[in-house]
Amino acid sequence: MINEKILASLRTEINQQTAQLPWTELQRFFANGSVIAVAAELDLIDVGARIAADDKASVQEWMRLGLLMRASDEQASDWQAQNALLWTVVVKPWILVQQERLQPQAPTQ
Repeated sequence: MINEKILASLRTEINQQTAQLPWTELQRFFANGSVIAVAAELDLIDVGARIAADDKASVQEWMRLGLLMRASDEQASDWQAQNALLWTVVVKPWILVQQERLQPQAPTQ
């Protein structure tokens, strides 16, 4: 079980280190296999905190569900074509990236 105080502290620290970067600045890290894509359904800060806290159970479950994985060639091509701006945080040895989360749309009447 992960200590919630430690997670809270890690979330605060990681939140302060999170920034948006253009894909062009991340390509060299992708080339050496360090870029991890975080699905929009997940909170980037929480994922970073849980990786930093070595929460293997959460990380393995996200990987099993396809919500957390090394960035694929297809994703890299899409980000290049879009000149994407990605939310980014470093949790050594990884660079976690996430496209901007879409806000749920209000139902139409």
